[in-house]
Amino acid sequence: MLRMNQLSSSEAGSITRVAGIEVGHFTDPRRPTGCTVVLARGGAVGGVDVRGAAPGTRETDLLEPGNLVEQVHAVLLTGGSAWGLDAASGVMRWLEEQGIGYDVGVGRVPLVPAAVLFDLPVGDMRIRPDAAAGYAACAAACALDPPEGNVGAGAGATVGKLFGLARAMKGGVGTASITVDGVTVGALIACNALGDVLDPGSAQILAGARTPDGRHLQDTLRTLLQGALHQPPLGGSNTTIGVVATDAPLTKAQARRLALTAHDGLARCIYPVHTPFDGDTLFALGTGLAGKSLDMLTLCTLAAEATARATVRAVLAAQALTIADLHLPCARDLCA
Repeated sequence: MLRMNQLSSSEAGSITRVAGIEVGHFTDPRRPTGCTVVLARGGAVGGVDVRGAAPGTRETDLLEPGNLVEQVHAVLLTGGSAWGLDAASGVMRWLEEQGIGYDVGVGRVPLVPAAVLFDLPVGDMRIRPDAAAGYAACAAACALDPPEGNVGAGAGATVGKLFGLARAMKGGVGTASITVDGVTVGALIACNALGDVLDPGSAQILAGARTPDGRHLQDTLRTLLQGALHQPPLGGSNTTIGVVATDAPLTKAQARRLALTAHDGLARCIYPVHTPFDGDTLFALGTGLAGKSLDMLTLCTLAAEATARATVRAVLAAQALTIADLHLPCARDLCA
């Protein structure tokens, strides 16, 4: 089985290899937080699936298959908890300036679904993404492979927090893509999970909760199965969010299915996942620019696999962070 931690960034690919998709990050230099925008300037059929019990989202209802609007123009992933949703206003302003949006006769309304993760304990919580941050992420967007790790929505991300933040490790942003018969499926994940992150090919824990001395990995799953007590997490204080995209044409129902099955990729490499304390949310986009399609079974298989690879990339690309008295090592520190 493929060991994802052995994939180079060029081998892993990225979501921007999907025709019609661009990515931009804004990382706040005042503290580790930020936002990431996935742009579809020409519009993309969208879907969403929320599995965590503590989500923070915007404009997800319009993605329901039975609702009117067919396409969206961007998806925002952001830190800052609920305050971070303000960054979507900046994304809308930038898109409006480009003449991009849903035609309502008197103008165009950009449609920007969004999801947040909780990074407030890392640094000064009064600093969080706002409309200017969302605008800056759009201005930085391009079709090149995007930076990974401590950037954008992953700047303040952490993983392995079941035993407290002091025993956690650094999370981040990761991306990957797979192309089959001229059709590409890619994913971009901001991993801020309560649980540990594993390589599903080898079952090796890459990053997660550490032992009390901080030098080794605790193995959250094994510890929970042994009935060990843990520190009760704060609801919504975690969350992995992301986007899976394809250049195959999709209906809204198919986009919803793609988002749903992409969560299988999270389940392969995050333990525990979709907890009462995570707001795990994945969006799906279909640009239709490949000019051809694959059957839905293959598309869903690629979506789950790309999501798993991107999640692994998120922790492998992360760098250690020390802020005040909090030290968050990265995967390379404990898995070397």
